[in-house]
Amino acid sequence: MKKIVIGSRESRLAVIQSEMVRSYLKKNLPETEISLLTMKTTGDMILDRTLDKVGGKGLFVKELDRALMERRSDLSVHSLKDMPMEISEELPIIAFSKREDPRDALILPAGKTEIDFSKPIGCSSFRRILQLKELYPKASFESIRGNVQTRLKKLDDGLYGATILAAAGLKRLGLESRISRYFSPEEILPAAGQGILAVQGRCGEDYSYLKDYQDADAAVEALAERAFVAYLNGGCSSPVAAFARAEGESVHLTGLYYSEEKQIYRKKSAEGKRANAEDLGRMLAAELKKEVDG
Repeated sequence: MKKIVIGSRESRLAVIQSEMVRSYLKKNLPETEISLLTMKTTGDMILDRTLDKVGGKGLFVKELDRALMERRSDLSVHSLKDMPMEISEELPIIAFSKREDPRDALILPAGKTEIDFSKPIGCSSFRRILQLKELYPKASFESIRGNVQTRLKKLDDGLYGATILAAAGLKRLGLESRISRYFSPEEILPAAGQGILAVQGRCGEDYSYLKDYQDADAAVEALAERAFVAYLNGGCSSPVAAFARAEGESVHLTGLYYSEEKQIYRKKSAEGKRANAEDLGRMLAAELKKEVDG
């Protein structure tokens, strides 16, 4: 190939993540011209409502999908946690990156060392809120939208007592110093795919040049986590979460399921062979749903 165009959201974090893929390609395809095509997605533009009110995670990918379908780009790079569970067969995920830190992190206003509970915690994720209520019974919560820098500015301007962000994004942005504490997966189960980048392409094309970019452990973890959430129809607002760890020939998966009818949530873990990662995800989801819903 003489030229490869990588589609990316235009936020600073998205560009950094796309540049990571671009760097790999430039190293492995030195004769190929590799460029970025950045764009603002619908999800980036609608900031006054939570995602479940305006269409879910698909709002972060549809413009990038269109560019792929129209052949204006050859690849798209996404944070896997932002991708819908249902992916078009025409635009499959063709590679998963090595996983960055999957944990959620507590961010305080600049100069603060403790949460000010007289102000809300800025958080739009029901998944996070459910688990944070266990850790901080005194806390109240208000939605916060926008990219990382926008959220940090709102926090530092005094609108919130704290916020919660994915550690992976902060580290990739060089903002690790803003992290006040990490939440272990036992405290707050991360979103499915958190910390993993997904490279999306067109069905039927040769992407063998990404063979060594694919991380085998991350791929297994992603398949298990996404199968769990997909079984439960979990979207961006649905308080469903999954976190897998691949070790040797095994994969250990923990899932969270919330019953809207009973307004309770439960976590459960299971282990299986890595070759059966998706089956493990579906099996754990079915067991957990049966236990909670009866």
